[in-house]
Amino acid sequence: MLKGAGCGFGYLALAGLCGELFGGRAAAAASAYQSPLTPRPSQFPARAKRVIFLFMQGGPSHLDTFDYKPALKEQSGQITRGGRLLPSPFAFSRHGTNGLWISDLFPNLAQHADDLCVLNGMHCDNPAHPQATIQLHTGSSTFVRPSVGAWVLYGLGTLNQNLPGFITINPPTGLGGAQNYGSAFLPATFEGTKVDGFGISDLRNRFAGPVRQRRQLDLVQEMNHDFASRTGPNEQLDGLIESFELGFRMQGTVPDVMDISHESPQTLALYGINGRGPQSNFARQCLMARRFAEAGVRFIEVCHPGWDQHNQLREKLTQNARDIDQAIAGLITDLKHRGLFDETLIVWGGEFGRTPAAQGNDGRNHNNRGFTMWLAGGGAKGGLAYGRTDDIGAEAVEGKVHTHDLHATILALLGLDHERLTFKYAGRDFRLTDVYGKIVQPIIA
Repeated sequence: MLKGAGCGFGYLALAGLCGELFGGRAAAAASAYQSPLTPRPSQFPARAKRVIFLFMQGGPSHLDTFDYKPALKEQSGQITRGGRLLPSPFAFSRHGTNGLWISDLFPNLAQHADDLCVLNGMHCDNPAHPQATIQLHTGSSTFVRPSVGAWVLYGLGTLNQNLPGFITINPPTGLGGAQNYGSAFLPATFEGTKVDGFGISDLRNRFAGPVRQRRQLDLVQEMNHDFASRTGPNEQLDGLIESFELGFRMQGTVPDVMDISHESPQTLALYGINGRGPQSNFARQCLMARRFAEAGVRFIEVCHPGWDQHNQLREKLTQNARDIDQAIAGLITDLKHRGLFDETLIVWGGEFGRTPAAQGNDGRNHNNRGFTMWLAGGGAKGGLAYGRTDDIGAEAVEGKVHTHDLHATILALLGLDHERLTFKYAGRDFRLTDVYGKIVQPIIA
C-alpha cells in the first residue's frame, strides 16, 4: 500500500553525502522522469471526471430504503420457501418530479430525488460478505484482481500530481481488506491510499527536512533509473519510484486538503458536523471526499460499516440512515454549489441486499439475487427508477444490472471502454469486467 514520504526514508539517511556528490546526474534523471499518474485523455468523450463511491458495508436492505413493496404488507406473515414474509416497518412516500419511492428514513436525501438514478434490479454472484464485497470492488470474487479505482487511475491518470489519484477513506475491514483497493497485477502506482481517522500513516519524515529529503531521493532515483536502464522495464521498480516521488510531494499538500477547520460554519452545518459520534464522523468523511474531489483526486471511496441487519432491523437501520442521510444530501448540495456535481459520479450501495423473509423476529438475511444501488451526477439520469425486483423483492426480474454491468457503465461515464481498457498479464489481456458486462444505456442522461 502506498504510504507517505516518511515510509522507507529512514534507511536513506546514509545517502545524503552521495546525493550531494552526484546531485547533478540525479537531478537530470529526476527531471526526465515521467509519472504514470500523468493525466491521460479518455477513450471517448466523458460525462464524469471523477467518482465518489459511498460503500455501505454489510448489505443495506433495499426493501426498507429505495424499493417499495406494498405486496409485502399485504402478504405479511405468509410462509414462502425463504421463510415468513416481513413487511417493512418504515413508511415510503413519493418524491421529486417523477415520484421516486424513498423510505422515510431519508428525509434529507429525498429532497434530491430528481438527482438520483435508482437501480432496483441489481444482482451479483454470491450471498457471502467477503466474496460479494470483493466482486463489487474488483469484478471477481474468486481471483485477486485490481480494484475499480485502480483501473480508473490506470486509464485516466490523476489531475493533481501532489495527491494520490485513488483514496479510500475508512476502507472495509475483514472482507478482503486491502484487496478491495489494491492494484493486483497492475503497477503498484495505481493502488489506493488508505485514509483513516488519523490521516495517512507515515506522511511526515522525522529525520530530514525537505531539502535533504530531495537530495536523498534524487540519489535513490538515479540508482533506480540506472538499474532500470540495464535490466529493462520493471513495473515493481516503476511503482517504487512513483511511490517515493508522490510521497515526497504529498507532504506539502495532503495536510491542507484534509484540514476542514477552515470550512465555514454553514458548510459544516450543511453536512451535519456538530461534534463526535457516527453521524459527525461520516459527515467529516463526506466533506473530506468533496475536498479531495475538488483538489483533483480521481477516485474516492468512503465506507460506512454496520448494515448487516440479521436482527434489530428497525433500530439498527434507523441509526444507519441517521448517520448518512444529512451528510450525503449535504455532499450533493455542496458539489452543486461548487460546480462539481455534473462532473462527479456518486455511487451508493452495498455488496448485496436483504431477503423479504424474516430472520428471527426483526431481521433479514443476505440477498444477492435482487437489491438496490443508486447513482447521482456525472452523467447519470436523475429522477429515474430503473429495473425492478418481483412483487416481494426477492429477485431482480426487469432491468437487471449485474456488478459487471455497473462497472462497465461507470467506466463509460468516465469516457473509458470496458472492453478496450486492458492490461496484459500471464499471457492474456485482462479487464475489469473480464469477458462480461454491458453498458446500461437507459440510465445515461
